[in-house]
Amino acid sequence: MNSNLDFVRIFDTTLRDGEQCPGAAMSENEKIEIALQLAKMNVDVIEAGFPVSSPVQFQAVQRISREVEGPIIAALARAVRPDLESAAKAIIPAKKRRIHTFIASSPIHMKFKLGKDPAEVLKMAVEAVKICRDHVDDVEFSPEDATRSEPEFLRELCEAVIEAGATTINIPDTVGYTTPYEYGELFKFLIQNVKGSEKAIFSAHCHNDLGLATSNSLAAILNGARQVECTVNGIGERAGNTAMEEVVMALRTRKDKFGIQTRIQTEEIAKASYLVKTITGMVVQPNKAVVGANAFAHESGIHQDGVLKNRETYEIMTPESVGIQSNRMVLGRHSGRAGFKDRIVRLGFSPHPEELEAAYQRFLEIADRKKEIFDEDIRALFADESRKSSNDKYVLESFHVTTGTKSTPTASIRLSIEGNLKEESATGDGPVDSIFKAIQKATISDVELIKLVISPVTEGQDALAEASVTLEKHGERVVGKASSTDIIEACSQAYISALNRFSMN
Repeated sequence: MNSNLDFVRIFDTTLRDGEQCPGAAMSENEKIEIALQLAKMNVDVIEAGFPVSSPVQFQAVQRISREVEGPIIAALARAVRPDLESAAKAIIPAKKRRIHTFIASSPIHMKFKLGKDPAEVLKMAVEAVKICRDHVDDVEFSPEDATRSEPEFLRELCEAVIEAGATTINIPDTVGYTTPYEYGELFKFLIQNVKGSEKAIFSAHCHNDLGLATSNSLAAILNGARQVECTVNGIGERAGNTAMEEVVMALRTRKDKFGIQTRIQTEEIAKASYLVKTITGMVVQPNKAVVGANAFAHESGIHQDGVLKNRETYEIMTPESVGIQSNRMVLGRHSGRAGFKDRIVRLGFSPHPEELEAAYQRFLEIADRKKEIFDEDIRALFADESRKSSNDKYVLESFHVTTGTKSTPTASIRLSIEGNLKEESATGDGPVDSIFKAIQKATISDVELIKLVISPVTEGQDALAEASVTLEKHGERVVGKASSTDIIEACSQAYISALNRFSMN
């Protein structure tokens, strides 16, 4: 019996499919940071990117292959030689390598996108897999838009690529079209009727256009899929991908139903979620399953009473199981470095001494404004400090804003530009608009503000606010993040952070 059938592999595509989400582009260093956390979670496969798409993508995949150990490192490639050779070259440094190649198989895609008939597509698929096997032993094949493909052609295609050497067969619901019953039946049909199916792992890859990605993935598992392709927080194109944390915790919580598990270290889920949220600027909705702010919150008196008597009355999983400490330590202005460092380490960070000291000094500043500082505050301020660099081109030294119901909002700033101080002022439609315009004047930056998102880190009047600013310049988008008890400061620092990312690219 194939031992690989004894568990469900987690194929994480946060760095590839997840990054295709509008506004979620990541820098090379940020991709490394996420990849290292994915390795710490013990994911089986990291799809690091699409190397042929750009030199930046190639370099990022190559660097992840060199620096991240543990998971298989996969690179995506279309079923054409330049893509395949680029992918093979990018993953050479990885100890465990996979090439993931794909070609469309549905009638609508073959006719209108490829302009090819089924016989041509089958030939290209087989040739692609053979080229992959010249470079690696681990080859994954995906018939794009599989759920709208003709089942018999899909069977023929899967059979041919397995014979050519494919070791994983992915059946993607590319446009989020299928339903759980249909998707499960498709896996059952293919596994039972594809000659040589026992030689390959069958994989589910679902999009969430109809809100069914997790349900579809679980249906596939019940019908023989032993790999699920997913992203942290479910980020991805359009409505997103299957959320990794939902599948993992569903299998763990309902082991009585599924009878099979993943190898994920679930206690690392909360940190991964927070990391992806802060790096991409994609806010997690409060009622999001598993990782949302309200996932373990109980406001109803009946619920609170039940939980106090026995947590299992209203909690089917514990906060601790996903890395959330329910007995949070509250820090204040009198907390010393030792207590602060202990909390940072408990939250999963491994700070360098200089990062720790900078974060501690920032902590003291915030402690002067807030009575109590919670874990969420510490995560936010440490993330802020770890993102800063001594090579930042722009540093906001100070700002002043005046606004009111019968006055024109005006902002004045003092900015350090490569060590040179510059002062500027501007008016705007509101305090945030005015300070953004002042920064633009000072930096002479030809950028367009695409999105501003402000969200509270904790509750209360003195809550820390987290700002995410998306800027675009010549078709390139970057995201800057910052937090502060002052919303204007958070927005300003996030804007500066985004400008610094442009200067690094």
